[in-house]
Amino acid sequence: MTRRFTRAELDSFQGATVPDLLGPGLKLLFVGINPGLWTAATQTHFAHPVNRFYPALYAAGIITRPIDPAAGMTDEDRAHLVGRGIGISNVVHRASARADELSKAELVEGGLRLQELVRRERPRVVVVAGITAYRSAFGEPRSVAGRQPAEREEAWGGAQIWVVPNPSGLNAHETVASLAEAYAAPARAAGVLPDA
Repeated sequence: MTRRFTRAELDSFQGATVPDLLGPGLKLLFVGINPGLWTAATQTHFAHPVNRFYPALYAAGIITRPIDPAAGMTDEDRAHLVGRGIGISNVVHRASARADELSKAELVEGGLRLQELVRRERPRVVVVAGITAYRSAFGEPRSVAGRQPAEREEAWGGAQIWVVPNPSGLNAHETVASLAEAYAAPARAAGVLPDA
């Protein structure tokens, strides 16, 4: 059941953090830009009720049961993701109402921290949800969505790097179906989904 928060309650989570979801056997690491206030309030990544992340994962077959994180993810939900080799992190860990509240310096610093995390945890594939943030954080102004060039993988400990559309409800031209298609390709590369 979706929780309800007042604007004041949500605003109180400005600057809060949400721990990464990581486990053994990590194959596929999804990376958001930064936690939104609803995510911070529920301590659950991509938790806003209009965010299409989990519906897209389910539609793609990346997860095999629906997850409704809006009231906060259950231990069973977390175990399901980790058991499938899926992890979740963010470029910047500071929660804000909108990603455009982040400075370029925060994105660059967060990008370096993320690369360290990836080298340590060694997922096969890293999926960054948001091309604009990827370009800023990693100094790649001409990058396009999809798999990034292999020569960039060394900085990431050999992991494949993919950039996909952001599932936020603010990204209105994407649908659950288009997001599912975009997310399925890196999931296949990671071995979470079988080859098509």
